[in-house]
Amino acid sequence: MKKLIAAALCFTCTGPLWAQQTQAIAPLTPTGGFLFKSYTAAVVPPARLGNAGRLASLVSGNRLYLTAQDAIALALENNIDIESNRYNALTAQSNLRRQQAGGPLPGVPSGASQVGSVASGQGVSGSQAAAGVGGSGSSSGSSAVNGTITQIGSVTPTLDPSFTDTQTYSHISSPQAQTIQSQTINLIQNERYYSEGLSQGLITGGTISLSYSDSYLNENSPTDVLNPSSSNSLSFSLQHNLLQGFGIALNSRNITIAKVNLTITDLNFKQEVIATIVSVLNGYYALAADYEDLRAKQSALDVAQRFYEDNKKQVQIGTLAPLDVTTAESQVASSQLALVGSQTTLEQDQLTLKNLLSRDGLADPVMARCDIIPLDRITVPESDDLPPMKQLLASAMSSRPDLAADKLTLASNVTNALNTTNAVLPTLVALATASNAGLSGVARTVPVSGATGVGNSNSALPSGFIPCPAGVGPKGGICEIPDPTLVGGIGNALGQIADRHFPSESAGAYFGTPLRNRAAIADSNIDRLSLRQEELENQRSVNAVVVSVSNQYIALQQARIRYKASVQNRILEEQLLTAEQKKFGLGASTTYAVVQQERDLAAAQSTEVASLVAYSQARVALDQTIGTTLTANHVSIDEATTGKVSRVSALPQSLPQ
Repeated sequence: MKKLIAAALCFTCTGPLWAQQTQAIAPLTPTGGFLFKSYTAAVVPPARLGNAGRLASLVSGNRLYLTAQDAIALALENNIDIESNRYNALTAQSNLRRQQAGGPLPGVPSGASQVGSVASGQGVSGSQAAAGVGGSGSSSGSSAVNGTITQIGSVTPTLDPSFTDTQTYSHISSPQAQTIQSQTINLIQNERYYSEGLSQGLITGGTISLSYSDSYLNENSPTDVLNPSSSNSLSFSLQHNLLQGFGIALNSRNITIAKVNLTITDLNFKQEVIATIVSVLNGYYALAADYEDLRAKQSALDVAQRFYEDNKKQVQIGTLAPLDVTTAESQVASSQLALVGSQTTLEQDQLTLKNLLSRDGLADPVMARCDIIPLDRITVPESDDLPPMKQLLASAMSSRPDLAADKLTLASNVTNALNTTNAVLPTLVALATASNAGLSGVARTVPVSGATGVGNSNSALPSGFIPCPAGVGPKGGICEIPDPTLVGGIGNALGQIADRHFPSESAGAYFGTPLRNRAAIADSNIDRLSLRQEELENQRSVNAVVVSVSNQYIALQQARIRYKASVQNRILEEQLLTAEQKKFGLGASTTYAVVQQERDLAAAQSTEVASLVAYSQARVALDQTIGTTLTANHVSIDEATTGKVSRVSALPQSLPQ
């Protein structure tokens, strides 16, 4: 039972510290059903702040044992800079989705209002409006589907279909200054207004729309021959740019740029992965060299300590002067100081490497108290076996993500320049509209004020007028009746629309242009000149790569030569120290000479370690310069994208002491 409880406590304590978080960041998708997914915001999962489980498998006794490949795997899974860059692809995908919708730039408002009004000629107010007489009690307004802003070039039409539905219900009481038409001092109107619209932008630079409206009116005026009544209309309109704003390439430029930016985002992520791997390798091998330097400094201290102890014994037996002991003791102090400096450098390099390999850094108590033990050592081959310079340059030109990103950026700017080039053209817009109207209502017989009949015969009356029937109006009076085709419900009005009883068509064009057009020409010139400068900057980058590859090639060769020279120098210094110690034992040398030789050997050992690190950094820098960092270190960009490395990490069977 005690063992089970202990195991449970260990699992509970260590589980959150080494949480397995290797699931890839999922693309953002709406969560609603078929009808609602377009109106449901996607769920963005919380940021992954814990480390992957690989760390736990490499810790033993407060020591983190790492090979270079393990360090790279940990960085790919846990590095916070790489994790942050993984979101850039999702942002670029969302931006592409935004550009595919078209329309004005984000943040630009569009005007829209829900209004209702009676149709022209409908009821008292509609008749007054049709006659050009101002009336009270009716409302009017306007609506806009797309808002526009003042900007350089044209605005891409809204490419997502747009549906609008406006419904207004109103009860209006209007005092009448004159009652000749309304025959009432208080005109009461009950209105219902319905409007539906469907619009679609065209990638060629136009907009088509289909709209339907239904205006229902019931009022208390005794002069209406149709009351209540319904006025309906169905219209189709087309508006298209013919010069400025015309063309698929122009209106799809933002989509093209967004697609290119998506590729650039992938290249930038690859560049971030390469930069992180370079930092990890430099930090890893610097730490490995720190341990070598620490051992060298400890060895130098041990030698100085033994020499000091031997001198003390000789002073005691009277074969050596006390001043010589002071000289040896000074060397011990210098060696101790050098050892402390080496230990400090090792601790600092450990902190740097821990920060690269962990998302929460030293906030993780396990990571904070672990010592990193590198299992790989820097090896310098007899020869580098590098391919010819021409092949290295070709590799850099084809493999470096920054050069590819520069080319794509230039291509994006060329596409964007279509906007200012097209803006030089005049504005020419073609307009066409076709509509059909319908009107129906309940028939009413309305006496005509002051009119008298001509007996009971209808032959002498114009169409729409009849002798007033009994009980309606004055005896012998004349009454107005509606046209029989207008009598009925809304179905009758829709039938009139379908049969095109009241068709209307219109076509036109709008032309406009500044007479000197200096602003548009200047904007176009500025864009083209900027493109020429960018082409030169890209060429400058290519030239810099050629120089950088050559310099790194030479730097690697020099680093290997320096390392070999430093190794040979250290061997010679060891031999000189051994010889000097023998001479001192025979009385043929002095304490100062031995101490000086010890210092020379310590300096030679430090130079050897420094040259070893310099070679490692030169090798890593050359791989980065020619774009082979990922290949040389067996890194899959797909694994870096998901943050899950398939390679299994495990502690060696025999751990180094």
